[in-house]
Amino acid sequence: MSTTPKRPQPHVSVDLSRQLLVAMPGRVTGELANTVIYVCEHTGDGALGLVINRPTDITVADLLKRIDLDLSLDTGDVQDALVFFGGPVQTDRGFVLHAPVGGYSSSIKLGDVALTTSRDVLQDVANGKGPAKLLITLGYAGWGAGQLESEMSQNAWINVDASSDILFETPAENRYQVALGKLGIDPIMLAGEAGHA
Repeated sequence: MSTTPKRPQPHVSVDLSRQLLVAMPGRVTGELANTVIYVCEHTGDGALGLVINRPTDITVADLLKRIDLDLSLDTGDVQDALVFFGGPVQTDRGFVLHAPVGGYSSSIKLGDVALTTSRDVLQDVANGKGPAKLLITLGYAGWGAGQLESEMSQNAWINVDASSDILFETPAENRYQVALGKLGIDPIMLAGEAGHA
């Protein structure tokens, strides 16, 4: 009896979806050095994440104006929130991490948060009816099949459980330290080790 061999499916030994990746000093360089990345999706085909600790000088109000959405008077403090550099891929495209999940047309549900790439979530923000918690990025960080696993094996990143507090409440400049703190690591200890062979 002959059987046709099955094509092997790519697999992920460890699923880092909904985890935070913390860049290790000296191991991650360039645009992603010193970043904290929320991993939205991690499959055998690769991974997609958003940098959550690198605000730009663009406000949400600026972004909404750029895409021809008029702000309502009910927008509140969200208009002054900063848009983040989400990563070096597709930096002209917006990604909205938010809670509650809502019913937007192009969303990926990630537990109690969602990642939305459709304009309808920004329309709600402009109308003062957007999600209670949101983080807007331009661009994302991406890895091809096996690339993130390879970087993890080289100790380029430390992963830690994500929390709504870190994503939405912790000031951006403290997210690196707070994420490492969940593992009992002080960033000063890491800086001292950088550069030693």
